[in-house]
Amino acid sequence: MQTLRNKKGFICDMDGVIYHGNRLLPGVREFVDWLQREKKDFLFLTNNSGKTQRELQAKLSRMGLDIDEKHFYTSALATAQFIATQMPGARAFVIGEPGLLNALYEQGITFDDVSPDYVIVGESSSYTYDNICRAVRCVQKGARLIGTNSDLTGPTEQGIVPACRALVAPIELATGKEAYYIGKPNPLMMRTGINLLGGHSQDTVIIGDRMDTDIVAGIECGLDTVLVLSGVTDRSMIDHFPYRPRLVLQGVGDIPDAAEEGIVHLESAVG
Repeated sequence: MQTLRNKKGFICDMDGVIYHGNRLLPGVREFVDWLQREKKDFLFLTNNSGKTQRELQAKLSRMGLDIDEKHFYTSALATAQFIATQMPGARAFVIGEPGLLNALYEQGITFDDVSPDYVIVGESSSYTYDNICRAVRCVQKGARLIGTNSDLTGPTEQGIVPACRALVAPIELATGKEAYYIGKPNPLMMRTGINLLGGHSQDTVIIGDRMDTDIVAGIECGLDTVLVLSGVTDRSMIDHFPYRPRLVLQGVGDIPDAAEEGIVHLESAVG
């Protein structure tokens, strides 16, 4: 592994890495300052489909971080791009928030809860039994089932909450159909992230708090990986997986020091 200082591109998760809900995590401001000072290419790549790029920019702005919209890419955008490529002008029944709805609309996808080509599920604060029933009926009639990401849970200020895969599960169980998940660790989203950075996998590192999405996505795409313990994963959980992150740090605030110290091995970071 190159040292972090020598890496050109940084792909960074958001929930559990940059913030919990509306609370900025310790060290994030210093991490972003370091990225900008060192002129690193960086992208916030989030599985959460709820917010648009502009909303994410505004959220970080309220937390005191000035970051351009171009530095954000979401599973909603990846899902919309996938659907538009697979079936231009498709019809979809959608359970999700404005970030997903706007992304689909921008790609020319129309909304239809009677005879859609797809049922698309993302994070939703208005998830209801009626929505589940309508989704089940659509899938039973032949609609393809898509999940924006495969996260079962996500971190908030109040603790762990159900995420996209937990919302898709009742539809899968009721129909016997498995959803296709677009977000990390799907290489579709990862390759887009690398392309947006304009770099190559060997020059890029991914930083995340989830072994089952961020870290495995990085490994499978040839990126070096940094697991931070500020989200849903603690040290004891690492050994539950057959793969390992390259570095384990308490949070992104440790990255500038790790870069300066030239840490390159997992053992250097895990005490």
